[in-house]
Amino acid sequence: MKVGRRNYLLLAVTVFGQAVLTASAPAGSTQGAAVPDFSGMWVHPYFPGIEPPASGPGPIFNRSRRPDGVSNTREFVGDYTNPILKPKAAEVVKRHGDISLAGGAYPTPSNQCWPSGVPYIFFQIGVQLLQQPDKITILYLRDHEVRRVRMNESHPAHVTPSWYGDSIGHYEGGTLVIDTVAARSDRPYAMVDMYGTLYGPALHVVERYRLVDYEWEEHVCAENTIRFYSTDGQAAVRGGLSPSSFRAGRATHHGESGPISATSHASC
Repeated sequence: MKVGRRNYLLLAVTVFGQAVLTASAPAGSTQGAAVPDFSGMWVHPYFPGIEPPASGPGPIFNRSRRPDGVSNTREFVGDYTNPILKPKAAEVVKRHGDISLAGGAYPTPSNQCWPSGVPYIFFQIGVQLLQQPDKITILYLRDHEVRRVRMNESHPAHVTPSWYGDSIGHYEGGTLVIDTVAARSDRPYAMVDMYGTLYGPALHVVERYRLVDYEWEEHVCAENTIRFYSTDGQAAVRGGLSPSSFRAGRATHHGESGPISATSHASC
C-alpha cells in the first residue's frame, strides 16, 4: 500500500451577514517575506457543498440518504430545521426539498447554466490557482468560471455589485487571505448552496488558504472551515481542497457523495 506525505491546501471561509466596504492588509500581513506557492490544480473532494464539523452546528446537509447512509445526489432535500437558517431561508430550503421529493427539479445556477457567484461556487470540484505578485486568478472546472483577486489593495469606497463580488487579497505569513464583498443578491438563482439557502446584499466572504502536510493512503483529504452567521448564532463547517488527480485522469470524491458519511469528519 502506497503511503507518503504530500502538501494539501487548507481553505477556511467565513461568511458574514454584514459587508465591510473597505479593507486593507493588516499590520501582521506578509510584507516582503517569502510567499507560499499556491499555484496549480486542486480538487475539492466533497459533494455537494462543504463538509460538516466534527461537532456543533454545521451547514445545510441533504436529508435524502441512500441505503448506505451517503447523500442521495439525485435528490437534494436540504435540512430546513438547521438552526443557522432564518425563517425565510428555511421556508425556501423546505420548498426546494419538497420539489425534489416529488421528483422535480428546482432552478439553481448549476442546472440553469448561470454564473455560480460567491459562495455557491465553492461546491466546484476542480480548481486551478494562477498566482502572480499583483493578482491571483482562480479558474473553476464548470462553465469556465473565473475569479480575479487584486493583491494588497482595498475595496473601492463604492462597489458595484457583480456576479463574484469585489475580491482583494493579502498574505498573513503562509496564509493567503481573500476578502470578497458586493456579490449580487438581486440576481436570479442567488443562493449560498445547492439547497437554495438565501443571502442578501450585506454578504461578506473571507477565504483563508494555507498549505498543510497530510499523510495519505490511496485517497486524499484536507479540511476547511466556514461560518454562517444568523440572528441565533453561528455554525462552523469543515471540508477542503487537495492536490488534483485530474492529471492522472481521475478524481476521488469524499464526503456526502463518497465513501464517508455526511456526519463524518474528514479522514481517508
